[in-house]
Amino acid sequence: MLEKLGSWVALHVFRLNEGSRLAEAVSFFVEDTIKITALLLVLIFLIGVVRSFIPHEKIRRWMSKTGLAGHFFAALFGAVTPFCSCSSIPIFFAFLKAGVPLGVMFSFLITSPVVNEYVVVLMFGAFGWKIAVAYVLSGMLIGIVSGILLGRMKLEKHLVEDFVFNSDNAPSLPVFSTFMSRISFGWREAISITRKIWGWILVGVGVGAIIHNYVPRETIDGLISATGVFSVPVATLLGVPLYGSCAAVVPIAVELFQKGMPLGTALSFLMAISALSLPEAVMLRRAMKLPLIMMFFCVTALAIMITGYIFNFLQVVLV
Repeated sequence: MLEKLGSWVALHVFRLNEGSRLAEAVSFFVEDTIKITALLLVLIFLIGVVRSFIPHEKIRRWMSKTGLAGHFFAALFGAVTPFCSCSSIPIFFAFLKAGVPLGVMFSFLITSPVVNEYVVVLMFGAFGWKIAVAYVLSGMLIGIVSGILLGRMKLEKHLVEDFVFNSDNAPSLPVFSTFMSRISFGWREAISITRKIWGWILVGVGVGAIIHNYVPRETIDGLISATGVFSVPVATLLGVPLYGSCAAVVPIAVELFQKGMPLGTALSFLMAISALSLPEAVMLRRAMKLPLIMMFFCVTALAIMITGYIFNFLQVVLV
C-alpha cells in the first residue's frame, strides 16, 4: 500500500514520468518516510510507558554498584534513553555529580547515543531482527568494555576542579499516580522525540533515496577496494568529525550496505557519528580536561573499529 502511495505521489503530485529514476526516488522517499515515522511513534510510545515505571533514583542506585553490575545497568539505561550524544551529556553530568563512578557514567555516555529507541526501530525495519539484536548487544558491549577500561585508568584527576560531586543532584522523572498518566507520558515522549528528529528522518531518507537510485554499485565497490582492510577504521574516522542524528545516518548506512559496503564498515560509520562528535567534545570540556576527552574518544573509537571487523566477519551468518 505504501509503495502504491509513493508511486501515486511521484506520478500525480510531482507529475514525473513513470519509470524514471527521479520518480522511483520520490516513491522510495515517501514510502520509507511514512514507514519509519509510524514505527518510531508506536515503539517510542511503548518504551516511554515502560520507562515511566523505573524512577531515576533507583537507576542511580543500580549504577552506583561496584564491578560489572554498575556498568551493565548504566549501558542498559543508556540503551533505553532516546538521546543523541549531545543530549546525553546533561544526564551524564547530573549522575556524575550524584556520585556515580566516572567509568560507569562513560558506559552510559557511550551506549546512549549508539543504542536507543529510534535506532533499534530503524535497524529492525531495514536490516531485520538478527542484525538489529546483534547491533544492540554490540553497542552495549562497547559501552560496558569502554567504561570498564576508562574506569580502571583512574582518570578522575582530569575532571575540572570545580566540577564537584553532590549526592543530591540526581535527575528525576515525574511522579505517576495512574496508569493513564503513564500512557500520557509515553505519548508525549513519542511526539516530542519525533518532532525533534523528523527533519533528520527526511534528510536521511532523502540521501538514502539518492544512493538507492543514482549511485551505481560499482562506485561503492571501488571505494571498498581502494581502502581494503582499512575500510573500517577509515569509516570510523570519517564519522567522528560529522554530527547528525541516527535517524539520518541509519537510512544512509542501509543503502551503503545494500550497494555492497560490508556490514561492519557501514555500522562503524553509523556508530562513530552517533557516539563521537566534535560538538560533544566541546560540551564535555565543561567537566573534563583535554587528556580525559582524548582518552574517551580513542578508547571508544577503537572499540567501534573492533566491533566493525567482527560484524564484517559475521556478515554471512547475520544477513
